[in-house]
Amino acid sequence: MGNAQPVLSYRRDLSNDDIIQVMVWLLPEPLPGSPHPYKYRLHYQNADGSDYIRYDNERGKGDHRHIGGTEEPYCFESVKKLVQDFYMAINQIRKTKGV
Repeated sequence: MGNAQPVLSYRRDLSNDDIIQVMVWLLPEPLPGSPHPYKYRLHYQNADGSDYIRYDNERGKGDHRHIGGTEEPYCFESVKKLVQDFYMAINQIRKTKGV
């Protein structure tokens, strides 16, 4: 990602050993398949390394999210909305797991 500018980059290790990681870059031009100039990968993973939730956009594939074993399209509006949606999904799955 040559001239990519970091927008957000952090990792949070939770008390139950789950991990939240957020990475967003501003690109000089959109990736094929995405109408916006951001590349992102946000994931919430179990202590054993398996993903519960992942929001990302791959070259040619576009914006999508993984919730458990299900992949579905994601409608990117803004970085702020992306992060809000990600944390809302985390809260829902943690309630379901009783965490």
